[in-house]
Amino acid sequence: MKKVLFLANHFITLYNFRRELIEQLLKEGSEVVLSLPASKENEYFTKLGCRIVEADIERRSMNPARELTLLAEYIHLMLDEKPDIVFSYTIKCNIYGSIAARITGSRLICNITGRGEMLNDGRIRMALAHMLYRISVRHSYKVFFQNTSDMEYFRENRLIREGHYELIPGSGVNLDVFIPAEMRFDGETRFIFVGRILKLKGIDEYLKAAEMIRAERDDVRFFVAGFPETKEYEDILEKYSAAGSIDYIGFVKNIREWISLCHCTILPSLGGEGVPNALLESASCSRALIASRIPGCTDVVDDGINGLLFEPGNAQDLARAIRQFLSLTDAEKAAMGKKGRQKVENCFDRRIVIRKYLSEFQAACKK
Repeated sequence: MKKVLFLANHFITLYNFRRELIEQLLKEGSEVVLSLPASKENEYFTKLGCRIVEADIERRSMNPARELTLLAEYIHLMLDEKPDIVFSYTIKCNIYGSIAARITGSRLICNITGRGEMLNDGRIRMALAHMLYRISVRHSYKVFFQNTSDMEYFRENRLIREGHYELIPGSGVNLDVFIPAEMRFDGETRFIFVGRILKLKGIDEYLKAAEMIRAERDDVRFFVAGFPETKEYEDILEKYSAAGSIDYIGFVKNIREWISLCHCTILPSLGGEGVPNALLESASCSRALIASRIPGCTDVVDDGINGLLFEPGNAQDLARAIRQFLSLTDAEKAAMGKKGRQKVENCFDRRIVIRKYLSEFQAACKK
């Protein structure tokens, strides 16, 4: 029996994006161990047959003592479990997992799910991120990238080794879960933002654009789905909700139903994306897309075909794209959604990603 260790920073990241891979590994007879923060939701994976090892990880903490504690946890975990392969996701799991794998001689495959804030936030944090990547991810067994721009950035800055990286189609989308839904036209056009509520995701631009459009017409609605990363954004969302600019629905598990209720998903991200799952899932439901013109988003959105692009950080240009979408006929809006479904079927089927992981796992076990 082969043993696979997953390093993740939250239950939801594994549940939403790696669940099918875990199920397939279990089906094929592998022992699956998950390193996750404590949560009642982890029982889902225990019932599947996984073993959970709780990790003391805080996604947004930069406390050196906590970071060293996490690294020590990963080192002890790998020494105790002796996994045949380790899969890691998100920046902390990738960096500290790679260092631990290097120390313990474990094989680790990390997934760069986007550059994130550290590589988009000033010289000091960028320099720190470069240093950490060079002593960690650069020495990984394999690095998966979700878009060409990120892969080239890591190559140019010598953050990876030649021959130890590969491009995959994001996390992919489960085409059997996010199924096409016919657009319903009832005189009101509905937009939705899906994601973490923080500046880097472009929530400020979304709120400003929603305010502009709602001031011009009352036959549109703007939904916000996600959880605020800070108290500041709790107050901001309350303000825009009270003014009638948006409908804040919070974090919802039945996101497919909300996407299908709307006509278009908007992702105004400022950067740091891999291949955004919000866009893949919405396109899979045959919904049109509006996204900022950044790497990752442009991998999914073909301007004027399955959606519209606008300049990142520019609420006025986002409002322009929204007006352009509103000017389309119902048939044109529906056609955009259908083109999006065709694209994810051809390029972003999650089964492609699962096959790639299984292939790497099998190859590593033979070495």
